[in-house]
Amino acid sequence: MLHSPVLLEESVDYLITNPSGKYIDATFGRGGHSRKILDSISKDGELFALDKDIEAIKFAKENFKDKNFLIKHAGFENLDSINAPKEIDGILFDFGLCSTHYDNPSRGFSLNKAGPLDMRLDQSQPKKLDDLLRTIDVESLANIIFKYGEERESRRVSQAIMDSYKKGKLLNTLDLAEIIKKSKTKLPKKIHPATKTFQALRIYLNDEINSLKIGLKKSMDLVNRGGRIVCISFHSLEDRSVKHAFAPKKIIYPKGIPLNNEVTREFKIVAKKIKANSSELKRNRRSRSAIMRVFEKI
Repeated sequence: MLHSPVLLEESVDYLITNPSGKYIDATFGRGGHSRKILDSISKDGELFALDKDIEAIKFAKENFKDKNFLIKHAGFENLDSINAPKEIDGILFDFGLCSTHYDNPSRGFSLNKAGPLDMRLDQSQPKKLDDLLRTIDVESLANIIFKYGEERESRRVSQAIMDSYKKGKLLNTLDLAEIIKKSKTKLPKKIHPATKTFQALRIYLNDEINSLKIGLKKSMDLVNRGGRIVCISFHSLEDRSVKHAFAPKKIIYPKGIPLNNEVTREFKIVAKKIKANSSELKRNRRSRSAIMRVFEKI
């Protein structure tokens, strides 16, 4: 299945304020947003892109021959490492996993197909899911599942996973999904019973939330005044991190100093909580959980 970028028209419409400007796609994936951006800027405009997935870099080099396009193998936590000028007019973050990750069982993200216990977004990194399960204890695993997956039955799920792993009965992602499903006392109606646990393991293994926070902080420093940062989140942990990053900052002076406390705002909200329309939801069911927020530097 070819990856279908979420909120494509809306995100690029908000992002592009100057057709001759310089932009960054911080999450290239399979280039859906990048292609739309390149089609929306002039020949004088420039697009810089990043992705930590080696397969995405290969895809870009084979399919993107535009002279005003440059991509680097790096995560958005290394946003400042890209060879881009400081005058950036807009930065796009699409925090969702690329569809090709789910559809290719060899990457270890699939709930429905047998794949290795991997889950690395950056395949050059050494630590796989199998390495984590080999060294972690039940309580620590439960804490990860609860914190990053918001799974209420994290203790039961963790115990079942570790028991099966130690007995040699957990060999692939299909085994993992089935073990999680059988361990739960109440099955969700709208999602697979293992969805939250898979999400938690992936987030922890790839340090996604910390990377997100670092990337957003660096994006604030890179973007011009009047420039925009567009963020597309897919679960509450991401969305809360985005809202917190752009929230007004309070300056509280110690008692005895004759100054009033201040609230400073470096960015204004241009759009908040934009979701996919009914047409996109029918076309791409993975867009159902997407939330887009847009901020402009003032």
